[in-house]
Amino acid sequence: MTTVSRRGFTAAALAAAAGCARSRRAGIRIRDVGLGYEDFRYRTPIKFGGVALDRVTLLNVNCIVEGRDGRAAMGFGSMPLGNVWSFPSRVLSYEDTLGAMKALAERIAKITGGYGETGHPIDIHVALEPEYLKAGEEVAKERKLAEPIPKLCALVAASPFDAAIHDAFGKLHGRNCYLTYGPDLMPHDLGRYLGPEFRGEHLDRYVLKKATPRMPLYHLVGALDPITEADVKQRINDGLPETLPEWVKHNGLTHLKIKLNGDDLKWDVERVLSVERAAAATHYSLDFNERCPNVDYLLAFLRSLRERASRAFDCVQYVEQPTARDLKAHRENVMHEAAKLKPVVIDESLTGLESLLLAREMGYTGAALKACKGQSQAVLMAAAAQKYKMFLCVQDLTCPGASLVHSAGLAAHIPGVAAIEANARQYVPAANQGWEKKFPGVFVVQDGVMDTSGLDGPGLSATA
Repeated sequence: MTTVSRRGFTAAALAAAAGCARSRRAGIRIRDVGLGYEDFRYRTPIKFGGVALDRVTLLNVNCIVEGRDGRAAMGFGSMPLGNVWSFPSRVLSYEDTLGAMKALAERIAKITGGYGETGHPIDIHVALEPEYLKAGEEVAKERKLAEPIPKLCALVAASPFDAAIHDAFGKLHGRNCYLTYGPDLMPHDLGRYLGPEFRGEHLDRYVLKKATPRMPLYHLVGALDPITEADVKQRINDGLPETLPEWVKHNGLTHLKIKLNGDDLKWDVERVLSVERAAAATHYSLDFNERCPNVDYLLAFLRSLRERASRAFDCVQYVEQPTARDLKAHRENVMHEAAKLKPVVIDESLTGLESLLLAREMGYTGAALKACKGQSQAVLMAAAAQKYKMFLCVQDLTCPGASLVHSAGLAAHIPGVAAIEANARQYVPAANQGWEKKFPGVFVVQDGVMDTSGLDGPGLSATA
């Protein structure tokens, strides 16, 4: 047992108190918030949960923050308003849900701009998230929506605000965001956010100080995407690849994410077999977009795939959220047996610590981190998942431009994340224009790898 003298204990206590005082002085106050939108058409549709999507609206946020010493910095955040994914509805139209998200974003801007306390970006987000959720309830009521705005939708709408605050905080201190999570700038340990078993642990132990320099890219094979030339109904002829073998050759792909339907076992198995014949990748991830009716469907699929194509089965790295996102309403869909075959990852269901703990209880063995749920939540959930020894991946929301830089930076700074998903180059390359020159390694993929070595600039790096 180590013994500490009274003098040594006092010195350590004083040092800790001094560090806490420094981190409190390092806090920021929000001075101004502004937002704007950009609209883009997809070059080819992508299918989300049975809905074909052909457009995107980006929410862009600028935020000016001020330190206690009067210095100021501007941060920037951007994220697609993924209403089809975050606010799926059978009764509301695309325009209804997009309009609700825009109205909520404008409410969030007022709430964020009116916050008068000083603190670390994560503390600011923790304080404001309940207000954001309350605003979502108010917007739904005011617009007389037939369905409430989901928490996931509110997180997506708030994410570029959170990103802009983290970005500004890093720039104010001349550091990359992932160097602002230690006790010198962040006054509270993880016990404050994740419970007593994290007491005494600081967030910096769960992030990398330097970005992983190279990461394999997960290319999306959407349910509507042609695999071979025979699948092409009409060529786009815009100079980009249009079949899977063309994409494999163009980017040197080794990792493929395959969208599956979840309601037609034969089609789902054949889809993977078709991809395997066309590309024979080294890694696959399988995404059912919550459409499997139950875990038995998933088990039948995995067993059938193993029987018919053992190499493809062996190359499956993980399975994303196979069944309904409302875990509390579907406690019967436990994943223990499926997770013995492959890691099963919580995605749409992951909206906070409570949902992560419930997913673990139900047999999920992995967690998908997404920049679109907010930088604050992403890094906190990354810490919790690492503590619980869960499989980790970082996933996309067809993020272009600054939002892709943000997502790539997240993937490159979280230990254990082996690859990054990025598909805006496939579906909405117009939104990437101008970014290729600033971050060629991120936006120009070669040998199946994204070069993430340039993502250690100030803030979130997106305006570095």
